[in-house]
Amino acid sequence: MNNHSKFCSFVFFVLALCGGLPAARAQKADTSDKMIIHILNNKLLTFTKTDSGDFFRFVGDVIMQQGTDTLYCDSLYQNKTTNILEAFSNVRIAQLGGTQGLCDYLKYTSAVKLAYMKGHVSLTDGKNKLWCEELTYDLGTKTGVYNNHGTLNADSTIVTSEKGIYNVNSKEARFTGHVIVADPNYYTTSEDLGYNTESKLTRFFAPSVVTGDSGRTILQTSSGTYDSHKGMADFDTHSSVWYDGYYIEGDTLHYNKITGYGYAYGNVVGIDTAHHSTLYCGRATYNKRKRILWAVDKPVLVQVNNRDTLYMRADTFYSAPIVKTALLNGLSGNDTLLARRFTDNHSNKDSVKQMASPVRERKGRKKEKELTPPTFSVADTTDADTSLPLYFTGYHHVRIFSDSMQGLCDSIVYTQNDSTIRMIYNPILWSRNSQVTGDTILMKMDSGKINNVYVPNNAFVVSLAASQKAEIYDQVQGKTLRAYFKDNAINMLNVFPNAEAIYYPKDDSGFFIGVSQATSTRMRVFFNDQKIDKIKFEQDVHQTLTPLEKADLPSTRLSRFKWLIKLRPKNKEELFND
Repeated sequence: MNNHSKFCSFVFFVLALCGGLPAARAQKADTSDKMIIHILNNKLLTFTKTDSGDFFRFVGDVIMQQGTDTLYCDSLYQNKTTNILEAFSNVRIAQLGGTQGLCDYLKYTSAVKLAYMKGHVSLTDGKNKLWCEELTYDLGTKTGVYNNHGTLNADSTIVTSEKGIYNVNSKEARFTGHVIVADPNYYTTSEDLGYNTESKLTRFFAPSVVTGDSGRTILQTSSGTYDSHKGMADFDTHSSVWYDGYYIEGDTLHYNKITGYGYAYGNVVGIDTAHHSTLYCGRATYNKRKRILWAVDKPVLVQVNNRDTLYMRADTFYSAPIVKTALLNGLSGNDTLLARRFTDNHSNKDSVKQMASPVRERKGRKKEKELTPPTFSVADTTDADTSLPLYFTGYHHVRIFSDSMQGLCDSIVYTQNDSTIRMIYNPILWSRNSQVTGDTILMKMDSGKINNVYVPNNAFVVSLAASQKAEIYDQVQGKTLRAYFKDNAINMLNVFPNAEAIYYPKDDSGFFIGVSQATSTRMRVFFNDQKIDKIKFEQDVHQTLTPLEKADLPSTRLSRFKWLIKLRPKNKEELFND
């Protein structure tokens, strides 16, 4: 027997004389390995008996084992009464599966397999590594807890926080207090989050910000999950996503970075900074890669144009890019092509059914191009061109409000490239004291103001000739109508063909001289102070002037007469609240 073996035998003999080995005593009470401690190696042993207990001191390359867990250190104190160990210098814990902990000092409660580690602490499973100055580590559950700053390194991801809990087995971690997650692909700040080092799934429990794509993507939430592997965010509290000039927020938010698909529920706000538009609604779905948007539940589209802001409300809004062919064609066609709702159940979202309402010009007449809309459809590419302008289609119960004009219709199309609004099915447009109706109304905007309006069929314009109580109206109707505006008030009308007019001319003193009724093939109507000033008739003119006292004013109406002032939106709040 060599000297080392003799020394170990002597140690075990002394321990037995002093009341039995801790291992032997444990075996009497519990046959499991829970309380069994083996001292496998040391160079020097001393024993001290005090009022607080009996202490053994092991010095020099100490190796202790409990079950499958092994402790290495330069020196070790064991309280035989409590079976609490204290290890000093070059302390290392080794467990099955490759888990290993290092520190300068360790206090170990063997009954519950709980280790308090201090000084240059590290804990690793061979792949992930945790650093801190103080750590409480449960060897049974392989769970470490720190309360004075720590850092976890998982592959290329580094997490720092004031406090943390890390489970080596499940790979689950919980971090609180000034949490920072740094990864080559994203950067996260939070006050409370959970993180799985294997799945890379992050759970948020407090206000948090995830920044990626070199700052082009910003996610903000206080509750939910973010999967960095799949690029998926699921937030169940009011959250937001900013992506390269586009912003969306809602009470519940889902976003898939890889597919570009997202949806939001509750108090949804979507912003397109490039085109100065904002969408408010209760629910929205969005495909970032194709730039396609659906919005329902009281959606309101807000378009800012210089000093004026246009508000549009519908039951449903759909938005997509205008393809380049439409932009190249510009406004050159003679036919009015209008987008109409293609389904009532939100299917076939990648195309738009178009309806043609032809407007023909007489041979030899100059073509009026201001409002003839382009042919457009959804860009059929994997990633839509971000430089392309968008069109917005509103379905059913559409209302429009701005300081300069208001309107109603069943459906509407707004195109950003030409700032044109197409009002479809029973449209009504109000501007100052004038009302315009027709089968369809096309309205050209310029810097937030109405430039001109085109009505391709069944055109009718009416305005108050006097006070509302007088119930006398200037009226013009015809097959087609084009109205030119100045300062958001009608300045001049062209009506052709089948033009008809009823208006109330005045003398130089401003008194009505009668009611004029006229028909012609074409007429040009000039306005002054929002009222008809004069009319120029062309071809097949028929006109009569009846003194007021002889006129039957209540029946002095054109065939398409409608005065729908009670339907006129009064303010923008109506669009949000109703």
